[in-house]
Amino acid sequence: MLFELVKNSTLSNQIIQGSRIMKDSEKAGQKLSQLVEILDDLRGVNGCPWDREQDERTIANYFLEEVYESIEALYSQDYRLLAEELGDVLMEVVFLARIAKEKGEFTMSDIIDGINKKMVRRHPHVFGDKDIKDSAKVWEVWNRQKQKEKKRGSLFEGIPKTTPSLLVSFQIGLRAASYGFDWNKPQDVLKKVKEEIAELEKAVQEKKDEEMIKEVGDALFSLVNVSRHLGVNPEIALSQANKKFIKRFQFVEKKLKEEGKDLNQASLEEMDRIWEEAKKQ
Repeated sequence: MLFELVKNSTLSNQIIQGSRIMKDSEKAGQKLSQLVEILDDLRGVNGCPWDREQDERTIANYFLEEVYESIEALYSQDYRLLAEELGDVLMEVVFLARIAKEKGEFTMSDIIDGINKKMVRRHPHVFGDKDIKDSAKVWEVWNRQKQKEKKRGSLFEGIPKTTPSLLVSFQIGLRAASYGFDWNKPQDVLKKVKEEIAELEKAVQEKKDEEMIKEVGDALFSLVNVSRHLGVNPEIALSQANKKFIKRFQFVEKKLKEEGKDLNQASLEEMDRIWEEAKKQ
C-alpha cells in the first residue's frame, strides 16, 4: 500500500524517470559494445567477404550518404526513420574504427574517451569553475579553446577541402563572428545582399564575364551570412528548395502526360499554368 502511494507521487515519477535514464545509458553502452563485436566478426577471418573488402575510402562514401539521409529524416520529423538512419551513421563510425584498429591507429574506446574528455574540457562553465551564462559567450569560449588545442596559425585552418562551398562560407562566418567580426543584425546583412545584387546587375548589363562570376560569388556569400544570422543552415535550406522544385516540376510532367503532351511539346505558358497549380497543392 505504501509503495502504491509513493509510486503515484510526483517525487516517485522523478525517481522512476531518473532510474530509466540511467538504465538507458547502461543499455546504450551494452548495445554499442555489441555493435563493435558485430563489426569485429564481419571483418574477421570467417566474416563477410563484402565487409572485409571495404576500406576507409569506400566507407567514407557510405558514411556521407547516411549523414545526409539522417538530416533528411530529421527535417521531415520522421523520428522512427531518424532513429534508423542515426543507427546507420553509428555503424559507419564503428566500421571506420574497426579499420583503424586493424592498422594499429586507434580503437572505438579511444574515440569515445577522446570525445568525453573534449566535452568536459570545452564546457568549463558546467564541469569547471567558470561562470558563463550567455550562449554567445559559450560559443566564443568553445572556438577559442578549439583554436588553442589545435595549435592553428589561422582562424580558418582546419576547414576540410571536401566541404561544400555553402558550408565553407557558413563556417567562415561563424569563425569570424566568434571574434566579433560580424554584422549586428540580419537587416544589416540584407542591406549587403542588396548591394551585391546591384553590383551583379551592373556586371550583367556591362556583359563582363569575370565581374559576373565575382559578383555572383559575393551575392551568395552575403546570403549565407543572412542565413547564419537567422539560424538557418544554408546547405539544408538549399537542399529543401531543390526538393521542392523537383516535386513541383514532376507535377508539371505528370499533368502534361495526362493531357497527352511531352515537355518539348508544351509552351512556357502551359507549364507556368500547371506550375501555379502545383504550388497550390
